[in-house]
Amino acid sequence: MTEFPLPQYRSRSSRCGRTAPRSLWRRLCALVAPLGLGLALGSAPLAATAQDDDGIRLPQLGDASSGVVSRAREKELGQMWLRMFRSQVRTSNDALLQQYVENTLQDLAEHAPLEDKSLDVVVVKNETMNAFAVPGGVVGVHTGLFLFAENEDQFASVLAHELAHLSQRHYARTLEAKRNSTLPTLAGMLGALVLAATAGGDAGLAAMTATQAAALDSQLRFSRQNEQEADRVGIETLAKAGMDPEAAGEMFEQMLKATRYYRRPPEFLLTHPVTEKRIADAKLRASRMPDTRPNDNREYHLMRARIRVAAEATPQQAVKRFQAELRGVNDNEDAARYGLALAQTAAGKPDNALETLQPLLDREPHKAAFVLARADIDVTRHAYDSAIRRLDNALERNPGDHALTMGLANAHFKAGNYLAAERILEKHSRTRKKDPSVWYLLAETHGLAGDIVGVHEARAEYYILNGVFDKALQHLRHGMRLAKNNYQTHAILEQRFKDVVAMQQKAKEL
Repeated sequence: MTEFPLPQYRSRSSRCGRTAPRSLWRRLCALVAPLGLGLALGSAPLAATAQDDDGIRLPQLGDASSGVVSRAREKELGQMWLRMFRSQVRTSNDALLQQYVENTLQDLAEHAPLEDKSLDVVVVKNETMNAFAVPGGVVGVHTGLFLFAENEDQFASVLAHELAHLSQRHYARTLEAKRNSTLPTLAGMLGALVLAATAGGDAGLAAMTATQAAALDSQLRFSRQNEQEADRVGIETLAKAGMDPEAAGEMFEQMLKATRYYRRPPEFLLTHPVTEKRIADAKLRASRMPDTRPNDNREYHLMRARIRVAAEATPQQAVKRFQAELRGVNDNEDAARYGLALAQTAAGKPDNALETLQPLLDREPHKAAFVLARADIDVTRHAYDSAIRRLDNALERNPGDHALTMGLANAHFKAGNYLAAERILEKHSRTRKKDPSVWYLLAETHGLAGDIVGVHEARAEYYILNGVFDKALQHLRHGMRLAKNNYQTHAILEQRFKDVVAMQQKAKEL
């Protein structure tokens, strides 16, 4: 299961990381405790001007709130927020998983009342059940959501809810209602979501959870109208996308059970409180929708298997778990077999993995997930030519596929074919300019291929996407010095240097 070990840029020596601009983090540290998690997802009072069929007073879209925060400003702030978030949180670089989440969200977005359907998706490596939306089209998903949602419709119901927060512009409406500045809301949102994403991992941040309880109550009581509106719009989006609207109520029921059986409820519930009434309302709304057959999509179960392999303490434990599932009860037999093959590969048993995977390959020899698993087995055996040939053939059938492209680049990299990997990644970086994992591997490849200017340029882009502006500027300076005799390259790097200085200044002004 190919993942690239990207470095993380969180300070473990203090309660708030210092990688982001210090002025922002000083204010963030001061704000996060009193604001609490209630600010996440734009949950706050509404500016009420209209009324829906449930008696909830709603503002008209395009009302005075758009004068407080324009859509262009939301986009700009969202991009800066995403960089700061990445600088503090462990994100997934599993290309197949990233692609699945992006595709699922895009399918939902096509049926959601979003004016701007372009989204930035961040997958957080954290086993807590959480998802969030940030103004400017940023959507985050914790890998733990896969462990919690039993099928794709339930998973999609959470994403549709988050898209509803974006489409209804709850963030801008919050500012209109509170006549507030952007700093407390964005800083509180950033701190709260960093806190949720590092709970149990960073002792300094996790220790701050005790300070939030009182603030949480005051924030949540203002969020109910937003949440009801997001429920309504989300369920409508699910139905329009051909998914089961009943899944929203099912997911809420599972969340409510979690509050009874777990010492600490899922992070999602801290900003999305669930009651029996909310479940009943969701079921009533779903009953009014056209009949839709539940969709138990196998692709979801395959992605879930990938996460479950990574969630085990060791590959050996994952092997035992999936072996037991294949012999007994499982949600999806193909997914259990696929998970076992991935676990066996990770455990250094490629022969066993191939024997496990082969029945899936025999039935679907061209399925990307199975081709990638087979290529990983080849790479584990150091049979690089075989892996490259398989991935080349798969890409001929699915040109531009992100997961297959990254798999092929990685196979060339492992084989020592650095120039071939470099060509693939340079082309891919032009279509996925905002993907840190592409730039990270490209920087490593440039270095081994002997392109030192390319190393600095790619590393700068990686650091920019992760909000580490000082390091980005450092690499751009080195690149400009080395490219002083190449006018075109020097001009490109010089302009990028100016761009980063401007980003850094805007971050200080937040």
